[in-house]
Amino acid sequence: MKENKNWNGKHIAISRVDSIGDVLLTLPVTAWLKERFPTCRITFFCKNYTAPIVKYYSAIDDIVKVDDLFTLPKHEQADAIESLGIDAVVHVFPKKELAKLFKKAKVPTRIGTSHRLFHLNTCNIRPNFTRKKSPLHESQLNFELLRPFGLKEIPTFEQVSKLTYLFSIEAQNLSEEFQALLDKKFVILHPKSQGSAREWPIEKYIELASKLIVNGYEVVFTGTESEGKQFRQLLPEDIRCHDSTGQLSIDQLIWLIKNASALVACSTGPLHIAGFLHVKTIGLFSTRIPIHPGRWKPLGDHSTVIVFDANCEKCKAKKACDCISEIPVDTVLHEILN
Repeated sequence: MKENKNWNGKHIAISRVDSIGDVLLTLPVTAWLKERFPTCRITFFCKNYTAPIVKYYSAIDDIVKVDDLFTLPKHEQADAIESLGIDAVVHVFPKKELAKLFKKAKVPTRIGTSHRLFHLNTCNIRPNFTRKKSPLHESQLNFELLRPFGLKEIPTFEQVSKLTYLFSIEAQNLSEEFQALLDKKFVILHPKSQGSAREWPIEKYIELASKLIVNGYEVVFTGTESEGKQFRQLLPEDIRCHDSTGQLSIDQLIWLIKNASALVACSTGPLHIAGFLHVKTIGLFSTRIPIHPGRWKPLGDHSTVIVFDANCEKCKAKKACDCISEIPVDTVLHEILN
């Protein structure tokens, strides 16, 4: 594959079949491809639950939901991919079953990191780079896989961040309780992460909610039903505090975030949604590598990260550390109010 190949008119697949935040941080690579090859066609392979996120990014032409793909009889799965007429696939998130299918479907150009053994037999272009020890942001690291398309320099974090403007959402229908909030000042607090990140203590979110109410804000707690069961009994008994856990579809959640005054969360999907929507986004982080904000902070013009100690010795030594718990409530409150 030559770097100067013209991919205009070609069909390129991007495969990222993991969580919301990871998918969002992959979307900018599709914008880069469209900027260089305006008439290329881009199909995004993702899990069913992240498809509502992907559909709002204008650089993407089609979506394939891999959960649906894998419900087909095994002998039909590769045929389904082959029928799409894909010229190249980029495996941003390595998945052995998909890599095998794209090879079986005879996709001519199959790109995947050299750090997966199964790519030796399934990918014919294997860029060699490491994520774990890199100083680059996750969204920048995804661009390493575009070098075969002629990418010579990795975009800066600021350049990648500008590509969030291709993300937009249509108005959604909400229940009466949450629809009424759209005409008010409200802050979204998303305390949990389904175990994907270090979390700020729920008690501090509760204290923050109480202080926001005193400052004239409505507060909405978001999360899944199972997450809500962990903390809803602790929420302030105030009509200005709203529990939306388990009540919103992803589309409704995105629309609610779009209209919020601010969102506070640890390193999890809704934090990145807020960043893409250019809402005031406040991320609470540990400084431990590789979960530090340099790798995972949200994109967007109005995103801020807060750590307790940027020079935490335990985090530097990669020892067990819960310094995120020490972030003061008033520090977060000040960031919201200013």
